[in-house]
Amino acid sequence: MYNYEKYTAVKAEIERRRLAAEAEADSRSADLRAKSAEIAEIDRELSGTGMKLFKAALAGEDLIPLKERNQELNKKRREIIVSLGYPEDYTDVHYTCPLCRDTGYVGGSKVCSCLKEELIKATIASSGIGNLIEKQSFDNFELGIYEKDERIYKRMKNNLEVAKRFVENFRTEPGNLLFVGKTGTGKTHLSTAIAREIIKSGFDVIYDTTQNIMSDFETDRFKNAYSQAEPLAEKYLKCDLLIMDDLGTEFATPFTVSCIYNLINTRQNRGLSTIISTNLDQQELLSRYEDRIYSRLIGSDYRVLCFVGPDRRLV
Repeated sequence: MYNYEKYTAVKAEIERRRLAAEAEADSRSADLRAKSAEIAEIDRELSGTGMKLFKAALAGEDLIPLKERNQELNKKRREIIVSLGYPEDYTDVHYTCPLCRDTGYVGGSKVCSCLKEELIKATIASSGIGNLIEKQSFDNFELGIYEKDERIYKRMKNNLEVAKRFVENFRTEPGNLLFVGKTGTGKTHLSTAIAREIIKSGFDVIYDTTQNIMSDFETDRFKNAYSQAEPLAEKYLKCDLLIMDDLGTEFATPFTVSCIYNLINTRQNRGLSTIISTNLDQQELLSRYEDRIYSRLIGSDYRVLCFVGPDRRLV
């Protein structure tokens, strides 16, 4: 689910909004007290209401008179505010989210929709495909461009259906996909569409090229070995869904091959899902990578989807 760092950052921002809204309301009240002696007097009396109610409750006294007096004062206060040319709710706290009053929770424990939305935005922003998510979805994965070739149409329709089932079963049956095909055949579009839905369901997703991922592993090994910070590559081992794009474009060395195997193997052992896309065919994968990587990708650990047809970007 959403990682701790994102949750902490989003929760802090919501808390900042709450404090800012309350400070602004206090400032407006102070401004009115300076302009109106009546409001200043009413606020002084209202500020002591809570203590009076508490003492009356302890003494077993009737609370109704105090409550009625409180209502009377608030009504008079609103009338004075309007007479001064301000809206009746001028000194109320105007929260960004009235539902949870900028706490992130409704009823003390239920996550508010505003917190969910902010977490989704934060995850999209850090996923690596923020811009693409706004443009590419299952709904606009156009199959019509393949209708002239029934063989291609059936294959691409199957790819779309498998991608949708991957999302539907993600919570209960995490799996892995290998997208194989030439540039422009829809691998990135379906990867983005999957990421879009998985993020909306509350999971942490990272999308990046294999080249960039390997670069982070190299930085951890050669530059950050003595750093106290979390390794750059750790996020790839922990996220709920990792989408590794362009496998085969990275500079192949014994180190990168070892990192790719470790990444695939570690995520598999942790029950975390991975989607890998590549322009290489099966023979090229076998010749480029050692058998223990190839057998993972082409074996039972990954569902292989072949992408065919014209370059979608030119259609």
